[in-house]
Amino acid sequence: MQANRLGGMNDVAEASAAASAQPPMIAMRGVDKHFGDLHVLRNVTLEVDRGQVVIVLGPSGSGKSTLCRTINRLESIDSGTIAIDGVELPAEGRALTRLRADVGMVFQSFNLFAHKTIIENVMLAPIKVRKLDKQSARTRAMELLERVGIADQADKYPAQLSGGQQQRVAIARALAMNPKVMLFDEPTSALDPEMVTEVLDVMTALAKEGMTMLVITHEMGFARRAGDRVLFMADGQIIEDAEPEAFFTAPTTERARDFLGKILSH
Repeated sequence: MQANRLGGMNDVAEASAAASAQPPMIAMRGVDKHFGDLHVLRNVTLEVDRGQVVIVLGPSGSGKSTLCRTINRLESIDSGTIAIDGVELPAEGRALTRLRADVGMVFQSFNLFAHKTIIENVMLAPIKVRKLDKQSARTRAMELLERVGIADQADKYPAQLSGGQQQRVAIARALAMNPKVMLFDEPTSALDPEMVTEVLDVMTALAKEGMTMLVITHEMGFARRAGDRVLFMADGQIIEDAEPEAFFTAPTTERARDFLGKILSH
């Protein structure tokens, strides 16, 4: 019995060691980015472990969206490195295309193809990039539309859907690539208030399923409820990195206290 117990303990220890040996899902090291004379990211270093949900908060112009867009090279960087699951993002070429396919992104605007049906929007990238056959892509697309609660809208066009429904299509489209990471850049800010909840519910479900997520949002309830960490940015730098409860109850910097005072008083 003692041997069995020791064997079990060894198995747990080995599993723990294997998990700790895995690289972070996102690793940024000394990242700088300029737009002309504007220094929008200043020596940013960040690690996001697999399965973590990281919320990025900060005032307008603090570098949040640029941070998000550099992680899949929608924006180039001037210096530093960015790696996804231990593989450094190249500047360009096919290797970048392959790595970028591992990073799903959902924008403030839905960016759906207006001339394609909902299901065609979701099927497109898996067929073009992953080389999935049409039937497999359609089956997968229907599963994802079911998952985000709009399978009954599959044959409609984007203009026939509400904003909340369109954003859920955008999430399904990103998930269709089986990404390792999901980036959300203020996904609810263009929506009417009554549509916000339906999108946040989908994101909360993703978080519970263990998807690695980096989310820029002003939805403080979601940040507090679904986030594992809150990053607070100002002037192109991460100036706080804390658990949600600690950040919302006792921020350590004057900038964060001022930001929360303005946001939470409305």
